[in-house]
Amino acid sequence: MNTLPQHHKAACHCGAVQFEIRLTDGFNTIRRCTCSYCRMRGAIAASVQLADITFVKGEDNLTLYQFNTRTAQHYFCKTCGIYTHHQRRSNPNQFGVNVACIEGVSPFDFPEVPVMDGVSHPSDSTAGPKIAGVLRFSPS
Repeated sequence: MNTLPQHHKAACHCGAVQFEIRLTDGFNTIRRCTCSYCRMRGAIAASVQLADITFVKGEDNLTLYQFNTRTAQHYFCKTCGIYTHHQRRSNPNQFGVNVACIEGVSPFDFPEVPVMDGVSHPSDSTAGPKIAGVLRFSPS
């Protein structure tokens, strides 16, 4: 088993925003969320520590969206509109990075993705994070 951090190149659809990430736990942290925003966005996110993302090009081409408590910061390319990453409300020391932006990775590479209960957000109670279910992909 490879225990070394995995470095990856990533970009938005049009390439205006390019960045590199270091996944300290590989893709073991992937997840989706049931909150109103994530439900509509539909992306699978992998966890990255704040210090483990480096913008190579186009950081100034990102736009920010916040809602509700305005704690989470969701970033998008101003040109193509692709969600690239967000600073998490559940753990502000981490970014959730859109796996579809990572070079050579598709959301359909993962047969099962845990879905977190974002409707009952862990920051709103003492119960902690709960898994709402599992999203499964079975190629035909």
